[in-house]
Amino acid sequence: MKRIIGTIVLAALLLCSCKGRELTAELAYQGVSNYCKSEFDWSSAEDNPSLMSVEMGEETDSEWVVVFRSYTGALTYFHVDKATGSTRMEEYVPILGLRNDAGTIDLFDYIP
Repeated sequence: MKRIIGTIVLAALLLCSCKGRELTAELAYQGVSNYCKSEFDWSSAEDNPSLMSVEMGEETDSEWVVVFRSYTGALTYFHVDKATGSTRMEEYVPILGLRNDAGTIDLFDYIP
C-alpha cells in the first residue's frame, strides 16, 4: 500500500513540475510571442512593425494575460496558468464586439 501511495505522490509531483521549469511572466511572454510568430503571418508588419504586437496584459494570482494584436485590429488574449503553463486563447474583434474561444496550447511547447 505504501508503494502505491508513493507512486501516486511521485507521479503527481512529476505532473506538476512544469516540465522542470518555473514559469515566470517573462517566459509566458516569450512563449506566447514564439507561438504568434509561428502561427500568424507577420509579413504585413515587415515594413511597419507597429501593425502587429504582443504585449503583457493583466495579472492575477493564478494567471498572466498576454495580448496579441493583429494587423486587422483583432485581439487574441492568452490566459496563461501560472502553475501549469496551460494556456487558454480567446479572440476578440473590437469593431464587431465578437468574442470566441480559440482553443488551448501548452506554453512549454513554445519555450526553448
